[in-house]
Amino acid sequence: MIFTAILFFVLGALVKYGKMYFLIAGYNTMSSNEKDRVNVEAVADVFRNAMFGMALVILTGYMVSKFTGDPSIQQTVFFAAIFIGMPYLIIASNLKKNK
Repeated sequence: MIFTAILFFVLGALVKYGKMYFLIAGYNTMSSNEKDRVNVEAVADVFRNAMFGMALVILTGYMVSKFTGDPSIQQTVFFAAIFIGMPYLIIASNLKKNK
């Protein structure tokens, strides 16, 4: 679980601060006209926020499960972070304000 949280932090930082936009699904395959219509900086902000948020929730769940001694908390929080974070990422990155 910690590896997944670290991976999310790294991916969020690479897209936002490293400007590795090819990691954003679909952006690399867009034509140059389509890329011009997308505010890639705003999409990168959404990507970073979603990845950092999911990583923070996963780490919090890990710490709580270690503190309480209940490993089921870690698994529940992990899946909650994924099942809430991914739809948020998809919906927020496709809003009109990012186009």
